[in-house]
Amino acid sequence: MGKTVLAFDLGASSGRAVLGLFNGNTIELNEIHRFSNDPVSLCGTLYWDALRLFHEIKQGILKAKAAGGFDCVGIDTWGVDFGLIDKKGYLLENPVHYRDLRTEGMIEKSSEYISKSELYDKTGIQFMNFNTIFQLLSLKLNRSELLQRADKLLFMPDLLAYMLTGEKVSEYSIASTSQMLNIRSKDWDNEILEKTGLPREILCGIVPSGTVIGTLKSDICRELGVPAVPVIAVCGHDTQSAVAAIPAEEDDFAFISSGTWSLFGTELKEPIINEKAKKFDVTNEGGCGYTTDFLKNMCGLWLIQECRRQWKKEGSEYSYAEMEELARNTQPSESRIDPNDAVFSPMGDMPSRICEYCKNSGQPVPENHGEILRCVYESLAESYKEALCGIEDCTGKKYDKIYVVGGGVKDSLLCQMTADFCGVPVYAGSAEATVLGNIAVQLIASGEIKDLKQAREILAGMQCKIYNQQ
Repeated sequence: MGKTVLAFDLGASSGRAVLGLFNGNTIELNEIHRFSNDPVSLCGTLYWDALRLFHEIKQGILKAKAAGGFDCVGIDTWGVDFGLIDKKGYLLENPVHYRDLRTEGMIEKSSEYISKSELYDKTGIQFMNFNTIFQLLSLKLNRSELLQRADKLLFMPDLLAYMLTGEKVSEYSIASTSQMLNIRSKDWDNEILEKTGLPREILCGIVPSGTVIGTLKSDICRELGVPAVPVIAVCGHDTQSAVAAIPAEEDDFAFISSGTWSLFGTELKEPIINEKAKKFDVTNEGGCGYTTDFLKNMCGLWLIQECRRQWKKEGSEYSYAEMEELARNTQPSESRIDPNDAVFSPMGDMPSRICEYCKNSGQPVPENHGEILRCVYESLAESYKEALCGIEDCTGKKYDKIYVVGGGVKDSLLCQMTADFCGVPVYAGSAEATVLGNIAVQLIASGEIKDLKQAREILAGMQCKIYNQQ
């Protein structure tokens, strides 16, 4: 009969529920529910609609029941964001979106409490202004009463799992995105918390990926008419779920988890924290089986997504395939942007900001949609080349191919440009890597698959499209 698991994969713009049927040799996917994940701006703050997301999770459970049932559940989401729970177990307010402006200046402010060098030495995490530590520092300085009312902090996948089970935990991979976890001890760093004055008591105990958190609560089971199946803490950070599904058979490999963000890196047994890594501002994120993903958080398809959103407002509605063709049929760009510049981080009129960046940097200004897109594609590919060189310099290794997984594998132009700019073949794996990794960890936790190595052997049987340098 096999084993059927239910995976919820929530990204920054949409979420989905997917059933994974494992017959002992292969994993068959059945997407049963897809929903939008739209942030809500209210009184100058950008929120996630957590209650709507939980409603959609319940709809996914109902559809999974109608499709024949399931044996367990796992949830992965984006990193860093969280909800605060009071002593009675109530959510104090909707979680704030990582693109909200409340963390502006918080990296600089944090240096009044702890030096950037010490913070990196302890956590190995790349400095990004929306990291959880800077969100909490903003609360401490501007909304201290909210922190005082909080009993527990739950990261997004842990928050949704809490709503299903009533259990409060912090899964290891999602906790590592906070920049408050000591990457060596694999626990919260008390010295960081003491120096910054952030409350240690609101942080939950950390559990490894693949931990059974609990079972569906009785009221959920009654409401939805389903049995009390286990809820498993998969790699809660979607990046780590995607990395778990990279079909690499070698131990040393380079990868890009390509989506709204591009995560470019390699998997290591131990973190690398030295002057080179610090200067390159690379992150050591916790992965499945307490591995370390040594990677660079970079802007990805966000630039293209925001261009599409803006042009739709202006009356030009493109599909992503049409945008890819526009760029493909445009001459190589004479201009470059830094995709990771803070100017491109907020939501809003992306095409205008791209043109303004080119103008302010003395470069030719793109004159039409095709030229804007061509500039974006080439700038992204060039940033991948820089990341590859930096990763190789830090690790002292050379990588003869790059595995790409995630939604970006559907963009053949970006895959080809990545091969051309980086000078190595690109192996485009599954667009469903995040869901496959989520499912694989559930199967490992259930005893159906031995370990991550066996999971990757199973996934390696899936066809990769290879893009050679042209």
